[in-house]
Amino acid sequence: MKVVPPRPVRLGEQLIYKLGRRYCERRLADWQLAAGHAGIYTGTTGPRILVRVDEFPHYQAWDEPGCFGTSRFERFHGIMADAGVPYLVAVLPRVSRAPLSPSVSEFRPLEEIEVAMLGRLARERVSFGLHGRDHRTRFASPRRHSELCGLSIAETEALLDDAIGELARYEIHPQVFVPPYNRFDARQIEPLARRFAVVCGGPESIGQMGFQRTPQWRGETVYLPSYAPFYGHAAEILPAVERAIEQPVGLWLPVVLHWGWEAQADWSDLKRLVARIAPYAAPWKDFHSAIEGSRAPEAPDGAMVEQAGGSRGESWGDP
Repeated sequence: MKVVPPRPVRLGEQLIYKLGRRYCERRLADWQLAAGHAGIYTGTTGPRILVRVDEFPHYQAWDEPGCFGTSRFERFHGIMADAGVPYLVAVLPRVSRAPLSPSVSEFRPLEEIEVAMLGRLARERVSFGLHGRDHRTRFASPRRHSELCGLSIAETEALLDDAIGELARYEIHPQVFVPPYNRFDARQIEPLARRFAVVCGGPESIGQMGFQRTPQWRGETVYLPSYAPFYGHAAEILPAVERAIEQPVGLWLPVVLHWGWEAQADWSDLKRLVARIAPYAAPWKDFHSAIEGSRAPEAPDGAMVEQAGGSRGESWGDP
């Protein structure tokens, strides 16, 4: 059983990622085909696109409400809804003041207008993921921004349980975890796996987890990282999605949008992207159903039966 690659390898993979994103795109497709999607099948002959949106409330909603407040998110949601594109939004149970400063500790609970927006999203069948507790980084350097890295397992569990409990007050019970800043320590996958069916990642996750195929089983959870060119601005994602659609292969394709970025582009790129992906966008409940359908049965001695792409009993996937 292979482990997460050592730090020098992870740093090398980060460099390759930055220098060759088309290479990464081809490599991801090859991994998915070879692994049989970790046994998590789409049941289609084309891509099934899982749209993840970071985040609501926006982590800068307190500091810059004019740019990142609820009314701006409402515009984003209207575009997605009009196009008929289902998505998952990463939800914050608290909003911090100056979240990029580890020396500040001030935060506020969700405002009434934010709670009302979450209620509307639930009624309109948007899926929810937990996006940490307050999105406050523990490190000042942009290269190390993370709410989780460096916490002990006990501290990690306490933070997660606090955040889960706070969202439960609003009848939100996420099965997906979206790490703030896309960073968590590899050892923290275990407490995450005990609480969530899916753990997401992104480009910054390469430094902690390595450049991994997607999706893949990690113990009892599915790790679902997303990388460029399927992670970024809508204008950058669209050409890559076009290439994926041309391939007659059923792949789960995680696409990550940041609604704040699209607002700054006046929504025009977003409108073009969602119009193209609408026929291929899958509700996240379909992915959860595929996960449940792919779980290997337990053997009589308690061992897990292997399946395509690895076994459910593995703690670490093949990097």
